[in-house]
Amino acid sequence: MNKKKIRILLINPNTTSSMTDKIGEAARQAAAPDVDIVARNPKTGPASIQGPEDGRAAMPGMLEEVAKGRDDGFDAIILACFDDTGLAEARRLSRLPTIGIGEAAFHVAMLLGAKFSVVTTLAISVPVIEENLRDYGLESACLKVRASEVEVLDLEIDGSSARDKISNEMACSLREEQPGAVVLGCAGMADLASQLSQTHNVPVIDGVAAAVGLASGLVRLGR
Repeated sequence: MNKKKIRILLINPNTTSSMTDKIGEAARQAAAPDVDIVARNPKTGPASIQGPEDGRAAMPGMLEEVAKGRDDGFDAIILACFDDTGLAEARRLSRLPTIGIGEAAFHVAMLLGAKFSVVTTLAISVPVIEENLRDYGLESACLKVRASEVEVLDLEIDGSSARDKISNEMACSLREEQPGAVVLGCAGMADLASQLSQTHNVPVIDGVAAAVGLASGLVRLGR
């Protein structure tokens, strides 16, 4: 008898389809064989989310996709913005296991048994992430939230300096805070985790992969 597959909807809250494709592929690589990943993004909203104003602008389109996912019969939903934009609202709307990649990454880093640092994109995102850590009760587990000063959409450009800037900021973190793990603070960094982990010899947590594991686990537990 064929076992029913777990169907997870991954929503990229911005409208950049190339990023949605990249995030979806990273999620599929992290998923077990019995998990199907469908990646979508809203048709309207900001092209990237950099700070609270973009987050607010992304909410209507993102929540529309959440409602569609609920009605389409998915088993769980992942919101692929590290700011966890609209996470509480999405959970109320979906009535399904709904995971934000920021919260997922923080918990997975903690499960490694060490304090962590976060390397994100622009400085404007740092206060949002710090506020989320406080709201989740995880502030004491995070040594520092660092900005690499990389524009989100630069992560979509082949040959840009984005990876080097992120790697350099990670090196500064390892030298100054000495974290046991580093969390990548943007869904667009999902394809960098393995390489950066090898380069710096430290666990590097990608929130997309972390969210896939947690969402799948919650569905298996019947939640």
